[in-house]
Amino acid sequence: MAHFATARAHRVELRNTAALAAVGMLVATAFGLSTLITPLYLVYQKAFGFSQITLTLIYAAYAIGNIAVLLLLGRASDRAGRRVTALSAIMVLIVAALVFLFARGVAWLYIGRILSGLGIGLASGTGNAWLAELVGEADKGRAAIIGTSTNFLGIGLTALLSGLLAQYAPWPLHLSFVVYLAIACAVAALIWFTRETVQQPDPGQIEMRPKLALPRKIQAQFVAPAITGFGLMALVGFYASLMPSILSHNLRIENRAAGGALLFELAIVVALVIVATQTLASRTSMLWSLALMIPAAAAIVVAQVSASILVMLAATIVVAVSTGLGYRGSLQVVNEIAPADQRAAVVSTYFVCCFIGNALPVIGVGVLSSLTNTTVADIAFACTIAAFAAVALVFGLLHRSG
Repeated sequence: MAHFATARAHRVELRNTAALAAVGMLVATAFGLSTLITPLYLVYQKAFGFSQITLTLIYAAYAIGNIAVLLLLGRASDRAGRRVTALSAIMVLIVAALVFLFARGVAWLYIGRILSGLGIGLASGTGNAWLAELVGEADKGRAAIIGTSTNFLGIGLTALLSGLLAQYAPWPLHLSFVVYLAIACAVAALIWFTRETVQQPDPGQIEMRPKLALPRKIQAQFVAPAITGFGLMALVGFYASLMPSILSHNLRIENRAAGGALLFELAIVVALVIVATQTLASRTSMLWSLALMIPAAAAIVVAQVSASILVMLAATIVVAVSTGLGYRGSLQVVNEIAPADQRAAVVSTYFVCCFIGNALPVIGVGVLSSLTNTTVADIAFACTIAAFAAVALVFGLLHRSG
């Protein structure tokens, strides 16, 4: 009997590990679409003949989809179930990839980015809530580690793949999306067989009213991770929006794989930081992240002004360390405080804060640079991010000591 019990426990563990892997791949595939296009921006700019401000707005457009879906459907998987909602997210991502694949002008890029934002937003809240339930109540930290590390691995791997294919393979504006579509279909098949964790899911209970769900009893606890998520995504957005132009205009690097390689460096360092600091208390991790945002924002501007690839590599590492500490720590806190029956809704509210932070500096830099010049705009927003991080850090330290 003991042998059969051990064998059964082993099978259950294997099924759970497979489920965690499938949901992790969902998160990686979803966020991967956000950077699959990054090494292609300058190629699109030459092909379709649009301005730098248009390029900036195309980058930021996906936040519209992110925020819209999280406001309207952030609670969807709590009602309809994780599997159905995840499959719906993948379908939206597939449509977005098809729009990019057949793009014939700027309008197509806007539509593709907004659709990718819809899919990413739906997958992010669903996937992270699903991971928290698969690991169980006793180990929410493990769910945060899987969710955050697979997120950035997806971001880095797809950017690297896109850059390499654009530089060294035929059909630079098409082949990356063909490969992505194949991967998305494979992930959908895995999700189809993944264990549902919502008891008695009912798609008929889904409401489409714009609403952020944040139970009153956790609102005070939610402030710190929300501030951290906003700040670190503002930093990442600032970096990602500047990186292609710094490589092309300041460093005179025209190789399309270079942008993908830098994002890959960022993602790998983020993932390593998340794994290496998993025993660090979530609140301590958030505070260190806020402290590092200040030199990280400064390093990005220094890389631009100095036109040094070594400074750019160093800036990438500092941004990555700050992001890894803050993202894992803040998401872990959210998983810990969220009520079980509203987990996806609370996680989605957290991601709304993140996506707003990701888009605002990108739009702001683009608008300010059109009114002044690029260097002035970048310095202004680096100072804004640094000031925000400093205020948040002081607030966090006072709150902790109190």
